[in-house]
Amino acid sequence: MSKIAIIGATGRAGSQLLEEALRRGHSVVAIARDPSALQGRDGVTVKALDAKGSAALQAAVTGCDAVLSAAHFSTIEPEAIIEPVKRAGVKRLLVVGGAGSLLLPSGQRVIDSPDFPQAYKAEANAGVRFLDTLRQEPALDWTFLSPSAEFVEGQRSGHYILGKDHLLIGADGKSWITFADYAIAMLDELEKPAHSRARFTVGY
Repeated sequence: MSKIAIIGATGRAGSQLLEEALRRGHSVVAIARDPSALQGRDGVTVKALDAKGSAALQAAVTGCDAVLSAAHFSTIEPEAIIEPVKRAGVKRLLVVGGAGSLLLPSGQRVIDSPDFPQAYKAEANAGVRFLDTLRQEPALDWTFLSPSAEFVEGQRSGHYILGKDHLLIGADGKSWITFADYAIAMLDELEKPAHSRARFTVGY
């Protein structure tokens, strides 16, 4: 089993990544500004820090096999995560992506569609910037997993379908994935890499 660090381990996506990792027997370095709720959990090493602190983040992830980042894009620059991970000697970075950079059937990006919610635009633009930065990264083995348009609480069904750069839309016209099933897809990718230095997406 692997030793993995999860940045943003107490958030909605990060907490499900943590649960899925522990379910599979991985040991986890849980990084969050306030990880007190995770204290005392078997298999979890708690690190209370702000991911913007480069030296602290580097120290926290040193010795890990991979880093999973569930940090909000609008709160941190891509380099603030990528560079400490590289300096720590961690080879793999898996990022909880956004749907904004995915393509619609027309070829237009989701973020550029006229009905894209203004409230999510700053986060989506920052996510596009993070993906663009990764695509220019010469050394790190990165993966960027975009969820479907609706990224929601819900049951862990164990079922999902994969896509690459186009938004997945079901026969019912919905584009969605639960945090729990997204976490399964991310941990599957961690354990059996199929999207090295690439973005992919997951939905129903």
